Amino acid sequence: MNRYELFRRAAADHGVPGEEADQFAGQLRFAVWLGYARPGDQVAGWSEGSAALPADVEWPTSTTGFPLPFSASVDCALLPRAEGLPLPEDGSLVFFLDAERDLNAQPGMAAPEFARVLHVPAEVGAVSPGEDSTALTAWVEPVLPEWVEDREGTDGMEHVDLLCDLVEKLWPEQDRGLALRIGGHTRRKGGQDTPWTRMAKLNLLDRLRDPDLPRPERFRLRREEEHRLLRDWVPLAQFHTGSDYYHGCFLISSDDLAARRFDGMRSFTVFTE
Repeated sequence: MNRYELFRRAAADHGVPGEEADQFAGQLRFAVWLGYARPGDQVAGWSEGSAALPADVEWPTSTTGFPLPFSASVDCALLPRAEGLPLPEDGSLVFFLDAERDLNAQPGMAAPEFARVLHVPAEVGAVSPGEDSTALTAWVEPVLPEWVEDREGTDGMEHVDLLCDLVEKLWPEQDRGLALRIGGHTRRKGGQDTPWTRMAKLNLLDRLRDPDLPRPERFRLRREEEHRLLRDWVPLAQFHTGSDYYHGCFLISSDDLAARRFDGMRSFTVFTE
């Protein structure tokens, strides 16, 4: 039984109509969370510090040849599976980000200059963490969009409080520091728009520049584009950068993720102050 089936069965046991449970489940996503490993935990990744790539894998650089800083790596074979998240089953995902330069570059570029994700197949070799890297362990937790958690726009969900409580009881929050999250939903940070809103504005830039476009039509177009992006894209990684001021956020389409086309990733570094 997958997690969605478990949730629907529990909702039915609490008297929630199937249609409402389905509506709520449509907003529920499961993400792989990576936090700081404790003694005895299985190590599934490493964050910050340094790392060494296999000999045949070039270190990614910006277009000017500047080596990009290592942010984190995960061993895909050791990650738990999460519904709706078609991660590679083996090899390593390695994340690189020059946060300050990426923030000042054009956000959401199809080929970001200062952010990169590599999938290193298992047969190519392993990514070796440096002595200054921090070991991470992995688990799966549910994630709801902020508007559901804030009870906004939940018309038609008579049992929304009960369903939110049910999610928390089925999958209690882990009491450990979070370093990296793969999948789920994004969060608004530092008072900025969510990456979905920022990407929607970029995708519609030419149409929104039309001075004759009525204001209600602008809102409608942006809302529809955000809904499309929410449906078709997932957060590939959201992570701390080792700085109090920058937060990394990589998005990728579900199709690109399933096909391992990681060059389709888009980066939305957030300044948190």
